[in-house]
Amino acid sequence: MRKADIINQISEKTGIPKVDVLVTLETLFKEVKESLAQGENIYIRGFGSFITKKRAAKIGRNIKKNVAVEIPEHYIPAFKPAKEFVQEIKARNQKRNPQ
Repeated sequence: MRKADIINQISEKTGIPKVDVLVTLETLFKEVKESLAQGENIYIRGFGSFITKKRAAKIGRNIKKNVAVEIPEHYIPAFKPAKEFVQEIKARNQKRNPQ
């Protein structure tokens, strides 16, 4: 599913014009990015958490030059789904693929 598909579905289900849904969705994405860039995690009850994970410094390798390269400590964005979210997905997949 693409962003355009999500916008269409939300617009159809709520009756809100697609342009307004697009602006809202883009604003949400922007706020998530800005918050994570500032080191603030975002917690959405029943959905999940957008967090930053710390990656330790390590030695990597430049394959073309066969040289060791130091990769400094850095942070990456991550999503951790809520328990309810995971349980719902598991339940729906079990209904679809009973074994």
